[in-house]
This record gives sequence, structure tokens and C-alpha cells, in this order.
Amino acid sequence: MKVFKFGGASIKDPQAIRNVLHVLKTVGFTDSLIIASAMGKTTNALEDVVNSYFKKPDELKNSIEIVKNYHLDIVADLFTDKNHVIFDRISALFTEMELFLANNKSPNYNFVYDQMVSYGEIIATTVLSNFLNDQQIENTWIDARNLVKTDTTYRDAIVDWKATEENITNQLKDQKLYITQGFIGSDANNFSVTLGREGSDYSAAIFAYCLNAESVTIWKDVPGVLNADPRYFEDTVLLNKISYHEAIELAFYGASVIHPKTLQPLQRKEIPLYVKSFVNPTLPGTSVSKGAGLEPQTACFIVKKNQLLILISSKDFSFVMEHQVSDIFKLFAEQHIKVNVIQNSAISFTVCVEDKFGNFDHIFEDLAKNFNITYNENVSLYTIRHFSSKDAEKVIAGKTVLLQQVNRETIQIVTKE
Repeated sequence: MKVFKFGGASIKDPQAIRNVLHVLKTVGFTDSLIIASAMGKTTNALEDVVNSYFKKPDELKNSIEIVKNYHLDIVADLFTDKNHVIFDRISALFTEMELFLANNKSPNYNFVYDQMVSYGEIIATTVLSNFLNDQQIENTWIDARNLVKTDTTYRDAIVDWKATEENITNQLKDQKLYITQGFIGSDANNFSVTLGREGSDYSAAIFAYCLNAESVTIWKDVPGVLNADPRYFEDTVLLNKISYHEAIELAFYGASVIHPKTLQPLQRKEIPLYVKSFVNPTLPGTSVSKGAGLEPQTACFIVKKNQLLILISSKDFSFVMEHQVSDIFKLFAEQHIKVNVIQNSAISFTVCVEDKFGNFDHIFEDLAKNFNITYNENVSLYTIRHFSSKDAEKVIAGKTVLLQQVNRETIQIVTKE
């Protein structure tokens, strides 16, 4: 089986959805599984719904209507028969969403977030499945929440691989076209969970691993994996081939094209990954596989914005010892604060972290009991793989350098604009 992943940009409007039909007809779709994300910026819009629910209840109805009207406009364009079953199905999903909010008793933001945001993928794949069926591309819609089982770490769930593999291998047997959702699964009580932002790539890898897939293709609006994000860097270069190891390094440091968790399950079974353009589906794109060198050999630039640079130093000029560092990392882990750079001296310890859930405030007081804490907000972390001094100079031009760390292959620089 081949696994195809289509992200939000590839199904953001009627024209984009029709282009998915073109891609499938171009590359073939027999014995395939499509993993799809929410349409366009739907996840962001559903986050607004959750925020309205908790903080601005007077705006809740309007927040839901924005999401609903966006999808109904797309459906109205794709399905000329206004009696088509898709209209009732979409309406039922929004009714289900509203009933959940009306009856929910949980004050847990992350739990409510996952119940609501998961509708983005459910609605998107329902529309896509019905559209393809109408275009004589017969497919079977599958609810990923019945297959991908996880723990209860809402918004960043950990996969129960044994249960997930058993579910997927038992239910996806026939050689046909299946359509399911990325990003979502369910816990032991069948409540929806999400796998972390951009988790649809990870979903593709989960299904591929469990199915011993022939390959995974991620369809993007770029020609493949570039050596830098064109939003922040000029003169980007297409990487034709990358090894699993190199791709894992790039993903770890924050390259946005491939989700950090995606590569490990593919590497374990040596399932090749292709990143290709849905605009030009016949182009080769980028292949990621075992032992492939970096082709062409070039520096790779990664930037992570909105980072937090924290300096933790002892109050009495004593050494910062290993057990203290361990306690600090435990606090970070408990609050889902991702550490991207570590640098220490005798009496201080510096970390550049990503506080995507805004939890640093929750542990600041605990840290301040034993250490002096200073920090810089909204800093940028630049990582350059296979760097030269010229590459580093280009990155820091016009910026204030707060931290720099170098090893044989990689330089990391924290800057303030």
C-alpha cells in the first residue's frame, strides 16, 4: 500500500480539492491510503472556537458560524446537487460539535481543545471522500479515532503502538482506496486526542509503519524539501535526496517540511518518504531513504521564532550540579516545554526553549526559589547544518547575538532582532 498525505493547503478551497483529484489520476491511487488534514486554516479557526468557549462566550456562536460557513461554501461549490447527502452530514457534524460544548463539564482546556479541533479533520475527509466518490474514484472513509489509540496527553498524545497496529492491520485489509484523518486518534475512553500541531505527517508514518507500506508521499505547495524556509531565506535550494539520519536531524532542529516524529517509524522499517509538489505532481521532489547522501551538498538553514532564552544561575555562586539540572528538566517535561539548546558554565545554566503552551509562568516561581532566573522573550533560534563562517555571518547580520553554540556539523545561534 502507498500512503499519501494531503495537508491543509492542498484542500483549502474547491479548486485545491479538485486538484487532489488531478494528482490521484496522475500518479495512481489503487491500493492506497490518503491521510488528510483540516482544510486551510480550519485548525486556527477551531482554536478560536475553544478560546471563545472559555474566555468569550458571547462570541462562541459567531466563532462556530465562521467555521461552518467556510465549509458550506466549499461544499456548495463542489456538489451541485443541493440534495446531496454531504449537506446533511456536515450539518450533523456541526450539531454534534455544538452539543458537546453545551453538555461539557470538563474545565480542562487541553481536553476540550482536542474534542473540538479534531472536527477539522473529520469534516475535511468527509467532504473529500464524498467528492472523490462522485468523481468515480471509489473510496472507503475510515475514522482514525477508531484506529490510532493513545494515552490521555491531550494536544500531544503518545501512541499506543500495540493497540494501534492491531487495529490498523485488522481493518485495512482490502486492496482499495481508503481515506482517513491525520493529526487525531483517541484515548482508552474513546475521547478524541491530537498528536501535536502538524501531526498529520506523523499519522502518515504511523499508518505506513503498521501497514508495512511501500512508501509515504507528503504533498506540499513546495517542490520538495528545501535547504531553508523561503519565508525567511533567499536563494533556497531543493534537496533531491536526504538520508533518514539527516532528515531526522533537520526535523529535530525544527525544519517545518517534515514533522519531527514522522521519520523514526519510517526509518525502523526502511519505508521511503517522498516530499512532492501537488502543483507539479510529476516532478521527482525529495526522497528520504536509508543511506542516501545529502544531494546537493549545501548548508541547511532552520529558524524557530518566538523562543524563550532562560538563564538559570545559583544564588550563592555554587556549582549547578547534575541533580539540579535533572530537576529543572523534569519541570520542563511536566509542562511540555521543549528544550532546543543547552549551554552551561560552573554557576549557570542556559536553555533556549519553546513554550508552545505558555506554561513557563507556571514553573517560574518554583525555579526562582532556588535559582536566579533571567530570560529573554521572543528570541529567534537559527540552526545551520553543514555551515561555513560565511553562512553564520549572513544569519547574524543586523541582529544581536545572545548565544552561540558550535559542533562539527552544526551551529546554533540565538538572536534578538
